[in-house]
Amino acid sequence: MPEEFEIAYEFEVDATPEEVWAALTDGTGGWLWPMEFDGENRVGPFGSTLTAFDPPHRLTARTEDVGFPTQSLNQIDETVEPRDNGRRAWVRYVHSGIFTDDWDNQYDGARRHNAFYLHTLREYLTHFAGRPVAFATLHGPGASTAADAFTAVGRALGLGDDTAEGARVRARGPEGQLLDAVLDFRSPYFVGLRTGSALVRFFGRNHWGAPVGISVHDFAPDADAKANELAWQGWLDGVFA
Repeated sequence: MPEEFEIAYEFEVDATPEEVWAALTDGTGGWLWPMEFDGENRVGPFGSTLTAFDPPHRLTARTEDVGFPTQSLNQIDETVEPRDNGRRAWVRYVHSGIFTDDWDNQYDGARRHNAFYLHTLREYLTHFAGRPVAFATLHGPGASTAADAFTAVGRALGLGDDTAEGARVRARGPEGQLLDAVLDFRSPYFVGLRTGSALVRFFGRNHWGAPVGISVHDFAPDADAKANELAWQGWLDGVFA
């Protein structure tokens, strides 16, 4: 049965409102996925309408043809205000809309994903803001929908069960490569690794009946999105071979 939802987060970040606005519009590949916004014509990504576009203060994108059978309306509303005389910014992010089926599961997935995406936004703003990015995203095979699939991903990375968020690690990546990284996020649902030149995100979407996913935001000068996709796809397929 269709039911409305709203998910709201607020946070402060060591970035100017202009830097935050650039991340929310021009730099989305650095923390989410690449998107385009046409403020002049009020057109946003995925066929959305920009009902508010006031740089660098307010952005609202509303989509009434979401394209998913479980959702009929989606809206993202972002407010940015200066703090400390403009040296820092306060951000309010509200995701709302209508889920048409499986409401509890859809809401839980959206709430947890939003929190992880916004954490990645703060990591991007703190460590990589404004740098060109090569973005890649991929999904695991059908076996990665199993209940223990994300546990297998953590072990394949070489993360101990007691390796805590914030730890420096040497994670096992594609072709046995060891990644010197900070474990910047860890929960039963997501893992975030930050290297000196990339943010690598692991999504335990098996918890919501979907395959495990990986996104790579690579800021190295010679970054190759396709090479990253192929390498990490081979790694992820190997985990579940």
